[in-house]
Amino acid sequence: PVLSPYLIPEPTIKCFGTRFSSPFDGKCDLYLLPSPEYFMKQLLAAGSPDIFQITKCFRNSEQLGRIHNPEFTMLEYYTLGFSEMDTLDLTREMIRESALEGTPSWAFSEPLVVTMEDAVLEYSGVDIARCQEAGALRDEAERLGLYVPGDEAWDDTFNRIFLTYVEPSIPKDRQVYITDYPYQIDCLAERDGLWRKRWELYINGIEIANTYSEETDPEETLRYFAREQARLEEERKLTGEVISPSDPLFPSLRIPRSSGGAMGLDRLLAVMLGYDTIQPLLLFPLSDMIARTDT
Repeated sequence: PVLSPYLIPEPTIKCFGTRFSSPFDGKCDLYLLPSPEYFMKQLLAAGSPDIFQITKCFRNSEQLGRIHNPEFTMLEYYTLGFSEMDTLDLTREMIRESALEGTPSWAFSEPLVVTMEDAVLEYSGVDIARCQEAGALRDEAERLGLYVPGDEAWDDTFNRIFLTYVEPSIPKDRQVYITDYPYQIDCLAERDGLWRKRWELYINGIEIANTYSEETDPEETLRYFAREQARLEEERKLTGEVISPSDPLFPSLRIPRSSGGAMGLDRLLAVMLGYDTIQPLLLFPLSDMIARTDT
């Protein structure tokens, strides 16, 4: 399904809401999925083997621009018994084998695999392992000339540094896999000390894929759901945006040891064709449709 009565709580991702109405079955609120994770993990918990899906995904409040569109195509894939680094090798093979004729040489060259700690240190001079308190990281951000509100959370300050100094500096002549994300960036990836078992792939400076070693501890998943749902509801009440509920039964699922990857196929196709934008691939860009309407 791409419609669901529940979503996994992710405060940084805004959703589209709609309403089912039937004279026979009543009414209920439904939400367009921002990723297929919610149903695919239920299949894994029910005993599914390795699984993949190519589907449409929907994210509200996205930019309408070079590499963003509210409706996009995603490949999501889970492999039982894999770690996130196993999925890295699988992803490299998948890109190599699916490359189109004329795909730039980065598809076949040796990738750069670098930890987030090393990438941030190299491109911003900030040692995030030594800045585990919000105040210490804020001091480093201000040293770089960034404005940081006094009550800003660690992860928000980290994102300021990453988006300003690190992401624009990522090499564009090869695949770049940034591994071991700070544990403060909350997600359903396993934690290993200061880091989470997660990586993101960049090609030509564009984020293409995001992969975890999946969290399998129901208690940790329950804590995540409670924490992130509360944060989501608090933020959305202030903005008046759609508040999607989370499934109270989902945290109790027994997710087997596995690694899941999510890849933006529009972006991958664009870079294979030598574009630095997804716009030429959109037959009916939403930006054009909005311009034609009386808003």
